[in-house]
Amino acid sequence: MVYLFVGQDIPSKEQQLQKIKEEILSRDTAEFNQDTLYAKELGLKHLQEHLLFFPFKEKKRIVVIKGAQNLSEDLKAFLCAYVKKPLAEIVLVLDIEYHEYRDDFIRKLSPFVKTIQFKEEPRIDTFTLSRTLELKNAGNALRLLHQLLDKGEKPERILGGLRYAWEQNIANPQEAKRRFKLLLNCDIDIKTGRLKADFALEKLIISLCALAKP
Repeated sequence: MVYLFVGQDIPSKEQQLQKIKEEILSRDTAEFNQDTLYAKELGLKHLQEHLLFFPFKEKKRIVVIKGAQNLSEDLKAFLCAYVKKPLAEIVLVLDIEYHEYRDDFIRKLSPFVKTIQFKEEPRIDTFTLSRTLELKNAGNALRLLHQLLDKGEKPERILGGLRYAWEQNIANPQEAKRRFKLLLNCDIDIKTGRLKADFALEKLIISLCALAKP
């Protein structure tokens, strides 16, 4: 059995995990039949070893992977194959705090796992900023921009993220051309020191919202 926990409501996740533990493990053997692994520190061989451990005086054991959105690509590929034929004696819980828009990993897992959705705060990234720009709301877009900058996101990554988002969805070639020109001008303003990075990005946001208006 494989569970997929998605969301950031940690107390609710812990309650659900405790419920699963109580259903399949006794108090006397619980500590010997559960492992918590962390995606950022996890290697493929390490995970495979934990999946092959036999339960101690129980029919099943539990393996939890925290922060599964941070798994390496080889681990994601392994798990996408594993969930199609999971080991009967292992209850695997993949704990994902958040997922990217159109997350391919979750899409591949979904048909073979039991997904439990928890409260998830909207993730602020350049894709969120790009979608906000489509709504023509300069105020919200500027607020998201400053949240990204406050989090330490680099201006060049913001510009790169916007470019990538637009390249994936070019509905209007003429408008796309105008957008890319504004983005290029912003990049030049920053690299030449003509404008401070935050001012150049604010100018870009306002110009893009003005472009979108009928």
